[in-house]
Amino acid sequence: MIILPAIDIIDGVPVRLVQGDYSRKTKVASSIKDTAVTFAHQGASWLHMVDLDGAKAGHPVNSGAILDAAIAAGIHTEVGGGIRTMSDIRLYLEGGVSRVILGTAALEDEELLKEALVRYGSRIAVGIDARNGIVALNGWLQASNQTYQSVAEKMAELGVENIIATDISRDGTMRGINTAMYTELCQLKNVNVIASGGVGSMEDLQALTHTGVAGVICGKALYEGRIDLAKAIARYEKKEGTC
Repeated sequence: MIILPAIDIIDGVPVRLVQGDYSRKTKVASSIKDTAVTFAHQGASWLHMVDLDGAKAGHPVNSGAILDAAIAAGIHTEVGGGIRTMSDIRLYLEGGVSRVILGTAALEDEELLKEALVRYGSRIAVGIDARNGIVALNGWLQASNQTYQSVAEKMAELGVENIIATDISRDGTMRGINTAMYTELCQLKNVNVIASGGVGSMEDLQALTHTGVAGVICGKALYEGRIDLAKAIARYEKKEGTC
């Protein structure tokens, strides 16, 4: 199970939100690049970066700073937030990022998703962000009419290899993870599931090892010192594994 430290970005700096609420943001560091490099020095093999401004705007906003940070860190990086076109995808994947995350675009533009999968394969991930079981769109500001189960099944049918699943109600709360959701999603064949939302302790990470997830995204718990990244990596990552 790979541990992916999260860097969520608003106005060019790392922040954390609570349950996806943009009005409940807290600045957690002053530099995206320095934060990325610090996580790399602590042993991270992957970074998870989200352009929250881009998610709201519907196009990349902080891409320059994100690419600089990814290159400086020198490790695998996945990026989401406002990626809605092939040019957005190319911007990141040809600029030094390992994988991009399609959220709203994956649900609203199936042809784009299919083209991206043909061209980039496993370098495309789909983010499935759910509140009370219903998938949210456009920076979590709009509810869809689809359940996370139905969306995940459709993504698997289309050949998506990586799904990043977030329980929005737990995101940024550190009150524990939705093990039932991840156990269910891990039943999909030929899909790697990455868990996100609610991780607050090493015990949460231990619980996730029983669900079958390929990775877990940690944010607030790292910034507040509740989880030591180096210790978590040493305990839970299999060095020969991938994400």
